[in-house]
Amino acid sequence: MRSLASYLLLIFMIMFWAFRLIVAFTTSMGIDIGFTPIDMNIEIVLLFVTLFSALLVAKRKLLGAIIYLISYGAYFGIDLYSTIMNILNGDIITLTQYTRAIVSFIGMVIPISVFFNMLIDKNRSAHPVDKKTDWFYKNKEFDRNIDSRADQNEYRNY
Repeated sequence: MRSLASYLLLIFMIMFWAFRLIVAFTTSMGIDIGFTPIDMNIEIVLLFVTLFSALLVAKRKLLGAIIYLISYGAYFGIDLYSTIMNILNGDIITLTQYTRAIVSFIGMVIPISVFFNMLIDKNRSAHPVDKKTDWFYKNKEFDRNIDSRADQNEYRNY
């Protein structure tokens, strides 16, 4: 993880996870903060899956981004799709459904961004660039030229 976008997306992942943790905790305690989970049992499982996938994303494993995208797509994507279809059909939408739609939209934007960032960054992690040493090792003008006058003895220092 060398780019600022990777760090920021991981921070957004953790912040959204903490937000969902607070929503799940307050809902289970009976406190109304204006946000409700779609399904409390799936929400708790999703919190653990998100924590696992955040660790994999921090290690720059593509599997973590795929797990994160599939789990959030199955949870938030279906709710977002049904809310959009209700709005397009002209049904009356409550404030709770609007806030849940906004949270679902955010819950879909972050995993898609993480997934595409991992796809774009895959080549960079396979071929890292280190500016401290690449100027020497990737430059042909600094290579040693050995000619016939070079010492061919193999001295050992014990």
